[in-house]
Amino acid sequence: MSLERTYPPDPYQFLPPRPAFEVTSEDIVHGAPLTLAHVHGSASGADESPQLSWSGAPEETQSYAITCFDPDAPTVSGWWHWLLVDVPAGTAAVARNAGAADGGSVPKGALQLRNDYGSFGFGGAGPPQGDPAHRYFFVVHALDVPSLGIGSDMPPAMASFNITAHTIARAEIVGTYAH
Repeated sequence: MSLERTYPPDPYQFLPPRPAFEVTSEDIVHGAPLTLAHVHGSASGADESPQLSWSGAPEETQSYAITCFDPDAPTVSGWWHWLLVDVPAGTAAVARNAGAADGGSVPKGALQLRNDYGSFGFGGAGPPQGDPAHRYFFVVHALDVPSLGIGSDMPPAMASFNITAHTIARAEIVGTYAH
C-alpha cells in the first residue's frame, strides 16, 4: 500500500453535468497561487474573499450561490471555506472581502453560512505545513429558485446538497496555495 499523497480530480465533475458560464477575478488567476490576502489568519493571511465577476448565466437564473471548496484537505470530505447563498439574480459581482464575517458587504438579501472553520463568512486557504499545494474552487452556481430557504447554521455538506439540487449552470475559477 502506497502512502504517497494523491489528489482527487475536479470534484464538480462527479455532480450532474450543467452548462458553464464565465467567472473572472481581479484577485485570482486560474491555476495560480493565491496571495496572502486570501489565506487564513493562522497562516499569516488576511482572510479576505476575492473579488469575483460573472456573466453568461442562463436567463432563467433566479439566484446565485458562491462557494469555495478545497477537495485536497486531509479529510475524507474536503474543506468548505465559503458558502454564500440567496445572492439576487441581478447580481454580477462581489467585491473583495465581501465574505467578511460581519456580512456587511454581501449583496442585499444574501446569506453567509458557517464554513468548516466554524465561523461565518470566508475562511482563507490554510493547508497543513508541508502539504503540496491545495486547490481552492471558487464556484458561482446559477440557481432555479430565488432562495434556498436554508438557515445560516446548515452544515456545509447539506448546504452543498441543496445548492446542487437547484444548480442550472456553474462557473469556476481555481486558485492554489501551499506554505
